[in-house]
Order: sequence, then C-alpha cells, then structure tokens
Amino acid sequence: MKKTARAHTNIALVKYWGKKDTDLIIPMNGSISLTLDHFYTDTTVEFDPSLTADSFILDGQAKQDQKLVHFMNHVRKLANIKTFAHINSTNHVPTAAGLASSSSAYAALALAASSAAGLNLTAKDLSRLARKGSGSATRSIYGGFVEWIAGEDDLTSYAVPLEEHTSWKIAMIAIVLNSAQKKISSRAGMQTAQTSPYYPAWVKTANDDLKSMRQAIETRDFELLGTVAESSALKMHALNLSSKPHFSYFMPESIIAMQKVEELRTMGIPCYYTMDAGPNVKVICEEENIAAIIDHLSKVFGKDQLLVAHPGEGAKLITNEGIEAK
Repeated sequence: MKKTARAHTNIALVKYWGKKDTDLIIPMNGSISLTLDHFYTDTTVEFDPSLTADSFILDGQAKQDQKLVHFMNHVRKLANIKTFAHINSTNHVPTAAGLASSSSAYAALALAASSAAGLNLTAKDLSRLARKGSGSATRSIYGGFVEWIAGEDDLTSYAVPLEEHTSWKIAMIAIVLNSAQKKISSRAGMQTAQTSPYYPAWVKTANDDLKSMRQAIETRDFELLGTVAESSALKMHALNLSSKPHFSYFMPESIIAMQKVEELRTMGIPCYYTMDAGPNVKVICEEENIAAIIDHLSKVFGKDQLLVAHPGEGAKLITNEGIEAK
C-alpha cells in the first residue's frame, strides 16, 4: 500500500540531552515539549516488491541514509515483511539546523511506513516506533503539550499527551539565524555532553523541571513555564561547554537574540527563550505580545528571520489533496 503522513515539529520546554541506550534511544531523563503548527514534514511510503533496497528522496534529492534503513528494518520486523519501499519526504522546515526537523521527519515516517505496511498501531506504539528514528519524534505523534516518559526499555519509553488540544494562547517565535545543516549532530552532541562533570546534576534537575513544567501547564502559569524552559536550555548548553572536548551550537547572533529577549522582559513584556542543538533561538510568548516582540526584534533581525508558530496537531494520514484521511 501507499500512504502519506504529515507530522509537525516540536520544541522541548524541558530538554532531553543524553541516552541510557543509544540503539533504542532511551533517554537519561524525561522531557516536555510543545508541538508547533508552522514547521512540518510530509512523507509518502510505498512498499514495492521489485525493489532491492529502500529508495529515499528528501526534498527532491535522492539520499543514502543508513539511519533510515535501520528504522525501516524495525517497521519490516513489526509487519513481518521483507519488502523494500519508496520513501519520498518533504521537509517544510530547515533540515538539521536545530529547528527539530528530525522530530517531524521520523514521526511522519513512522505513521506512513507502518500504515503502508498494513499495521494499525496505537498512538502509544507509534510513539515508541518514532523514538527509534529520533528521540524527539516520539513527542511529535501528539499535538500540543506532550511529555516523553523516559522509561527503562523499549516498552516503557514513549510519549503521552498532557494537553493535546490546548486552549492556551501561547506561541513561539523562531529567530532563524542560520538554516544550514549544523556541524555537530544532536546524536554526537549529546553523547559528548555526557562527559561533562555536571551531567549527574543535569539529570536530577531535569526531573525537578518536569514537575514544575507540568504545574505551569496545568495552572496556566506563564512565568513559571518560561523560567523553567529558559533554565533547561541554558543547562543543556552548559553541558556542551563543559564537556570533553567542549563544543557549542551558539553563534554571536544567538547571544544577541537572548539579550534582546531579556531586554523585552525589563520592558515589562513577558517572554523567554529556548535553544536546541543549533544556533536558532525560539522565543516563548503569549499571543497578545507577539506584535510587540516582533517589533523589538526586527530592529536587529530581518522580519523574514522571525517565524511565528502556535500549538500544532499530532501526526495524521493525509490524501494527495492534503485532506486528512478518514
């Protein structure tokens, strides 16, 4: 069968950075994210008995990707088939630039591939499958606020929705400083970061942050949400700076962007920043303050660099016309 799926990226508010199991992608700590509507991936999978290997096209270009083949082998094992597949994927988000393209990519692939293979997986099992491609993809199966339960093994590590269809008028403004592929992958970065002498404290405080973030979402406490998210991001990047060898995803403009967000707070406009494995800064805010924040940021950054996103949907099957499949 041939199936097409769409999944949106998510940005972690409480980060995961480091694995207990690198093959199954079991994280050292849980995480909480917000799925975004602006960035997404569309992926079509068709199994074809005439193929002698998986065929992968990304954004119109043929690619060789052993990580993807490894993922497809998981799907074939689940479906008890040996057939290879045509995989055609389009990223509506810069690839490998710290804007969470892998989260939408593998969530879309998990749904399209499993459906094309004849499987009808539950959301929980889809989350577990997506995790084997990219840790953050486990959260993009769901919309809104999502928690990835770290677990101890393949069966116990998966995401759950905290508030999938949130009514909170919350937003993120992505400051796109560099859309090129990063030099240090997330996978390599988090492995190196575990050499930091501060890593045990990261795991402990991350678990504390999860409790605070759940409370912030439940009580609509924006200040708590923003404070915890900003702190989580800074702690993650502190691990990178204190690892052996040390490394950084920052650009000079990243620091400027963070300073501008802090300036906005001194002006009485509540907003906070977060960063993932890349130089691009995301500004967390409430809907009512978007215009004022963009006005302030556009004095330094071009308006085409400022992309506004709101809470997005979970992964869905779609038709060629882009309508959700029933």
